[in-house]
Amino acid sequence: MSDGSTGNIKLQSSDDKSFEVPLDVAWMSLTIKNLWEDIGPDVDTAIPLPNVSGKILEKVIEYCKHHQGSHQSTEDKKDNEKRTDDISAWDQDFCKVDQATLFELILAANYLDIKPLLDLTCKTVANMIKGKTPEEIRKTFNIKNDFTPEEEEQVRKENEWCEER
Repeated sequence: MSDGSTGNIKLQSSDDKSFEVPLDVAWMSLTIKNLWEDIGPDVDTAIPLPNVSGKILEKVIEYCKHHQGSHQSTEDKKDNEKRTDDISAWDQDFCKVDQATLFELILAANYLDIKPLLDLTCKTVANMIKGKTPEEIRKTFNIKNDFTPEEEEQVRKENEWCEER
């Protein structure tokens, strides 16, 4: 019996853009796979993705097409989960987007349950933070400092143990 992983599926973004995608590419998203299984193999019905815009869905599909079929073993994945320096050149180029797009990709990867894309985008943000002072991080991400100088000093004292010297 076939698992139905051949053929195409229609996806509809929050802004009503439609995309026709091969099933094996779309199924990198566990959310889409589960929705497709719930709806049934009626390929004429577009799967609505209300939390993903067309612009972001297009990027997600690009990522899935590039990585379709490239599965790492579970042992390799566990070794790489905490590393942030193992990003391929293609993935680095893929993540060279403005911050708003990067954060929308994180939200989409989470909503669509595409773990490799979520890991990649989170590693990219981690690399943007790594080695920076709190002030530099605030500037990078346009975060307002709402601590009083006294509160900030208290936080520094409480977290002194984790500072590199």
